[in-house]
Amino acid sequence: MVVADSNSGRAVYWGTGRRKSAVARVRLVPGEGKLTVNGKDGELYFQFNANYLGVIKNPLETLGLENEYDILVKAEGGGLTGQADSIRLGVARALCQLDPDNRPPLKTEGYLTRDPRAKERKKYGLHKARKAPQYSKR
Repeated sequence: MVVADSNSGRAVYWGTGRRKSAVARVRLVPGEGKLTVNGKDGELYFQFNANYLGVIKNPLETLGLENEYDILVKAEGGGLTGQADSIRLGVARALCQLDPDNRPPLKTEGYLTRDPRAKERKKYGLHKARKAPQYSKR
């Protein structure tokens, strides 16, 4: 979804990413490459972990746009890994909104694939989803 920012009239590109129980609503705004997550600086939010920050910026680096867009994120649920991966998916989807020609390189890198793995629900009579009580012969 492309929306003009009410304050400055700049184009804003939206993308939603999900992984496990994490959901990230991502906005790409023309800027100088800053990452803001839930109102905090992205490096501070992800505890200066280069892995998480690299995962998030991968789609932009693939297209050579690292320093051209600011990433504004509202992330909920899950842990830092799930949130980082959901932000990556949201950024990739927003880049597809920006220009449909961005889709093939992002698709070949696997950035547009939603990871469907999630926690399995607990079943009755079991301790966890699959862990059964210990069997006792006597």
